[in-house]
Amino acid sequence: MTTTFSATGEEAIKHSIDLDSCPSAQRPESSDILEFFEIERTAKEIRDGDYKRIALQFPDELLHESVPVYRLLKQRVNEGQELYVLADTSYGSCCVDEVAAQHVDADLMVHYGYACLSQTSRLPVIYVFGRKPINVDSCVKQILDVIASNDKSLLSVLIRHDVAYSYRAGEIVKELCNKTAATATRIVYHAVPTKMEPSPTQPKSDSSPISGRHEGSDVLRTEPDADLVGNDGIIIYIGDESLTLTNILMTHSSNKVYSYNPATNAVRLESGRTNKLLMRRFAVVQKARDADVFGILVGTLGVASYLSVITYLRDLLSHAKKKSYTISVGKLNPAKLANFMEIECFVLAACPENSLIDSKDFFKPIITPHELKVALLPEGTWLGRYVLDFGHLITENESSPTSARKEAVEDDAGSDDKDPDRPSFSLITGKYRQVRRFGVEERVEVSDGGDASAVVIRNQETSVAKISDSAAALFLQSRTYRGLDARVGEDTPSVLEQGRSGTARGYSGELPPTNA
Repeated sequence: MTTTFSATGEEAIKHSIDLDSCPSAQRPESSDILEFFEIERTAKEIRDGDYKRIALQFPDELLHESVPVYRLLKQRVNEGQELYVLADTSYGSCCVDEVAAQHVDADLMVHYGYACLSQTSRLPVIYVFGRKPINVDSCVKQILDVIASNDKSLLSVLIRHDVAYSYRAGEIVKELCNKTAATATRIVYHAVPTKMEPSPTQPKSDSSPISGRHEGSDVLRTEPDADLVGNDGIIIYIGDESLTLTNILMTHSSNKVYSYNPATNAVRLESGRTNKLLMRRFAVVQKARDADVFGILVGTLGVASYLSVITYLRDLLSHAKKKSYTISVGKLNPAKLANFMEIECFVLAACPENSLIDSKDFFKPIITPHELKVALLPEGTWLGRYVLDFGHLITENESSPTSARKEAVEDDAGSDDKDPDRPSFSLITGKYRQVRRFGVEERVEVSDGGDASAVVIRNQETSVAKISDSAAALFLQSRTYRGLDARVGEDTPSVLEQGRSGTARGYSGELPPTNA
């Protein structure tokens, strides 16, 4: 059962997971646990780095494997190196939970299972993706058939895959390069890092170079995928349907995207559903255009640039004369967000894998930082591309001049300064609506016959405070029930008394329980 604001400890203990619903995340029965979880490599990294406190982060579907993995690692690390299992994550399980790791003062994280590979800010991370079974020869054959079915002048093919196939990705790419060497087609692939060092300073973008080792060789991942394959290239994703595949479709809408599922040995053209995905998101953007009060949801504390994007969103909303509140609620659910009734739209600052939220179960729409940028531009404006990595937005924001960066938003806001009562047309309702503007300095004379919702008594000296710029206060004034009366100055203060001391199990001066 979902609680109204936060999850209880009882709920975490009683929460059950249907492992049969996600068989791809499980370790095959024929797979050796030492090999699947790369016990020897992980133990060597821990010993070589001389780490003292190591946090092992497991997703829910692999938590039943945590005890055997812990015991095998404990047998192989040095004496004095302590291991801790993180049984629950603060946000998405794909992100490195640096918050939980700080509770045990860890100096290294070992992340198991699917990962978004976002740049961390505090701790080094060893990634153990697992090893899903795949037939390399069948995979290569299917990809070559896809390349042959496309135009002969195909210049580039970008290979993406589920991280659990990283241990075989090098062989697949090598075979593809050998088979296409006589053609003009270029195979583009960048190996997935298996270890990541924290960013020494707050980076400008999550797409900054990330160094890591893969299969014993140094790997450097640099440019974003959009720069690696042109509009005339195709993208082939190896893996079953997942959030990664959805993100690829959203961010590469101009490219053909194919998926190869190793479990069924089938290839499918995925680009056909891209338009439907974008249409759904565009409908959410239209709802965001009608909002005047926004809630900035902190969806991750493990991505290095999350503070930069929160500052960017606040600045963007402030220049658009919108009200914003920053909220950190951990894992999202409708009951939590329903507590903030005055907020009309939420903006989720999370890793790319957790940014797209289907808000049909929520009372208010939830958008991404890129969608907020689109929503605040003049009506009918579409940027022609979709960005999920908010690090790219920060890079664009820092590289462009300040005047150019705010030109579109301030042009629209400037016209409101000339005519603050100018209505806005809503494409959702098909009607005009009155826009509320916040952060505007205006001189107001308070009179006895003024609007009661414009002022509030602050103390018994009858001094008043204007609250028209507070969305929460205005919403409170519109409610019939506003909470318990403060009764300031009406009740006599009670006498201070000495309270109990000790612990709840037995306070000092408390009589011992009698034996019945």
